Amino acid sequence: MQKLLIFAILFITYITYSSWVYTRGTDRASIMSSHQELGKQIYQEYNCQSCHQLFGLGGYLGPELTTVISDKNRGELYARILLENGAIRMPNFHLSPKQVNALIDYLKYVDANAFTYKTDGK
Repeated sequence: MQKLLIFAILFITYITYSSWVYTRGTDRASIMSSHQELGKQIYQEYNCQSCHQLFGLGGYLGPELTTVISDKNRGELYARILLENGAIRMPNFHLSPKQVNALIDYLKYVDANAFTYKTDGK
């Protein structure tokens, strides 16, 4: 009887949590603009995820990019310079200014939607 009670409690907890996650648990995310969508497409086209991570998913060669825009040690200027010129381990993809701006906008979108990922309470 005790096992049945524990099962029922766990099952009800699972149903409650699932209904919260799939209804109100993701309400804070914003809708991506067409310019941010273009940045996402460029990110995927150039296979950036093979070296970089967003929300902990991706490669380990380059730095985590989820909060690169709001990071006090990096920021938008850091990201823009690397996208325009490359670095030692990052190739210069010779991106156009429009592509760089779209990627920066996409990274701003990711950063703005990283509610629980930020550690400094932003």
